[in-house]
Amino acid sequence: MEASAPGRARRGWRRARAAGSPLSRAAVVLVVSALVLWAPPSVKVYVMLHQKSPHVLCVTQLRNSELVDPSFQWHGPKGKIISENSTAQITSTGSLVFQNFEESMSGVYTCFLEYKPTVEEVIKNLQLKYVVYAYREPHYYYQFTARYHAAPCNSIYNISFEKKLLQILSKLVLDLSCEVSLLKSECHRVKMQRAGLQNELFFTFSVSSLDTEKGPKPCADHSCESSKRLSKAKNLIERFFNQQVEVLGRRAEPLPEIYYIEGTLQMVWINRCFPGYGMNILKHPRCPECCVICSPGSYNSRDGIHCLQCNSSLVFGAKACL
Repeated sequence: MEASAPGRARRGWRRARAAGSPLSRAAVVLVVSALVLWAPPSVKVYVMLHQKSPHVLCVTQLRNSELVDPSFQWHGPKGKIISENSTAQITSTGSLVFQNFEESMSGVYTCFLEYKPTVEEVIKNLQLKYVVYAYREPHYYYQFTARYHAAPCNSIYNISFEKKLLQILSKLVLDLSCEVSLLKSECHRVKMQRAGLQNELFFTFSVSSLDTEKGPKPCADHSCESSKRLSKAKNLIERFFNQQVEVLGRRAEPLPEIYYIEGTLQMVWINRCFPGYGMNILKHPRCPECCVICSPGSYNSRDGIHCLQCNSSLVFGAKACL
């Protein structure tokens, strides 16, 4: 009976090995002298927007080894070879450094390294992949709501008062490099408990830091961090509304037509990412509180915190489904 194909192959291999055929010796030499190609899993690197990056190492796995005649070549997103320019630099040891990282520079970067372990050995190849993400600090701000007894809702006095109130609040926090923004202003007629109708103004405004990645910092002192200045601004605003209650309490004359309603000031701390960025502690455990640029196939959600899947989005930092 004719032997099966695997059986024939095994007997052929034994015959070749016993005969010491030139083919088998060549195969052994080829295995020993073959170029070694090693591609470990991609490493995630995070670079703050508009800032200089850390050194992205091409010899991470071999940094403690001696390399003979090393040669480095970096390929960026879409496989383009990276050459030194105003935004990227390749050091003599093959490290990649970004000088002013932009959103569009996010993507997959691959370093191809050729080297000899010793002078006598053959050239080996090493391939390292990095996924480089732009990130921003979260957009922190306080959101306040307050209610005022008001003039009739169609009265021009309400509009004038709104502008004056915004000017006063803005001036309060100006020295802290913070700004006040009016988010919403509405006038409603409210039926009071065991009383008649009255007109009320409902204000919603935010207090945020004026810091930007590109702009100069207000100061370098630790006490001038954005969160600390925002906390001081919050305290000033709360004191301002408390003082209004105290002044009205000491007033002997009838109450003015427009005045703050005691106890209506409410405040919440908002922590959101800018459009095109999101937080994901599972995907980015090394940068859990960073607003990392949304990967291709995702976009910034309405809550301002997460990146949601969107298969029609093919770029980093998408702000909506295409």
